[in-house]
Amino acid sequence: MLVLLGGTFTKEGTLSTANLTESLQGAYLTALLGSVKISALVAVLGGVLGTFLAQAVVTSRSRTLREAVLTASGVLANFGGVPLAFAWIATLGNAGVVTTTLGLGGHGWSLYNFWGLTLVYLYFSIPLQVLTVVPALDGLRPQWREAAQNNGASTWQFWRYVGIPVLTPALLGGVVLLFGGAFSAYATAQAMVGSTVPLVTLKIADALTGNVLIGHENVALALSLDMIVVAGLVMAVYLPLQRRSARWLR
Repeated sequence: MLVLLGGTFTKEGTLSTANLTESLQGAYLTALLGSVKISALVAVLGGVLGTFLAQAVVTSRSRTLREAVLTASGVLANFGGVPLAFAWIATLGNAGVVTTTLGLGGHGWSLYNFWGLTLVYLYFSIPLQVLTVVPALDGLRPQWREAAQNNGASTWQFWRYVGIPVLTPALLGGVVLLFGGAFSAYATAQAMVGSTVPLVTLKIADALTGNVLIGHENVALALSLDMIVVAGLVMAVYLPLQRRSARWLR
């Protein structure tokens, strides 16, 4: 951390905020905002779709289905990096099996853009949301629904006044977790889109390796500090939500 701070606030051997200022301008700012944009989109879509899938699993009477979905979610949530990129390129890339079979290339389909990367990120984000929300859904005691029904509450009123308030910390915690996962992802994006989609993690790698400009290593450290600030804000939101959610699971 000291090396990071020292490099961020050092310019040509003197103390300066020039690196930090540069990291918040031009292409670097575009990349930072691009990472925030795709992370927010993945968090919202993954949160919604993952929650619906988790609800379907919890309410299903099939134990086999529940075990299969949870096992698959545990595997897919940890499937990332270059292997994930290769799997999607082989399937839906320009010469992918599905692309060539269905002729998607002739209809303007491309995996190597913002929406293609979003789709790939959802592949591991939805299972992660399932794993996050299922314990909270299991924590909804049947006695609460029975008590609500005995007092004349409808299904909508139960979810509005009991179910949703209880689940909200877990749901929001999952969404924040998805945001953090997408925001920090690097290997998958590097293998898939390179510099086609502006992302802060890719800009950091370019600056450190001198891939575009030489002598911008300290700017890369400043970008890393920007990411730490964003990650700190994410954790500041997630930890209280996680603690509040845990109270209902005891």
